[in-house]
Amino acid sequence: MNALAAIHVANKQLGLDEDTARDLYERVTGKRSLRQMNDREHQRVIQEQRRQGFKVAEKGLQGPFAKKLQALWIAAWNLGIVRDRRDAAMLSFVKRQTGIEHTRFLLDAEDSAKAIDALKAWMTREAGVDWSLSVSMPEWLRLPGAKIALAQWQLLSVAKAVDPQGFRQFVWDTAKPLDQMTDRDWPAVMNALGEQVRKGSHHEQA
Repeated sequence: MNALAAIHVANKQLGLDEDTARDLYERVTGKRSLRQMNDREHQRVIQEQRRQGFKVAEKGLQGPFAKKLQALWIAAWNLGIVRDRRDAAMLSFVKRQTGIEHTRFLLDAEDSAKAIDALKAWMTREAGVDWSLSVSMPEWLRLPGAKIALAQWQLLSVAKAVDPQGFRQFVWDTAKPLDQMTDRDWPAVMNALGEQVRKGSHHEQA
């Protein structure tokens, strides 16, 4: 986030209207317009905003299990069982499951499993995601993204929103042939299906 963007975010966070913000600028730098200031003066404004309570949001999530939890949370959102896809909502879920405030403090595999397993069980219960693996299973279906996308397709099929037999073609049209799909390819499919699922979702939501 550059200095100008940070100042505007801070004004919003602190509840400052335009005149009040300009008063702050003038008090700190002698200038009422951000355009008239140099970089050093922008930083002085930000320092004053921090003194008044502005907190810069940390970029992304931290912790060894953060990415997996975030991916599962967005998947649950794409399945229509999570209403709020933001990290803050996911952190609230993690705290309910583990008692731990933030993923940066979630360092133990046993603690992380409480949240991960709860999320996966919820997705199975509410959206029919089948996490099982078998020797006879095609390679593409072993990927978590494929399992989620297939569950999305089944939900849409029940709602008569798609052709039950059209999954393979949809994946190809959206990304690539099924047998060429990788972990990186599935989010595009899940996001595309998620838009349709959320329109008609009646699942219990968080």
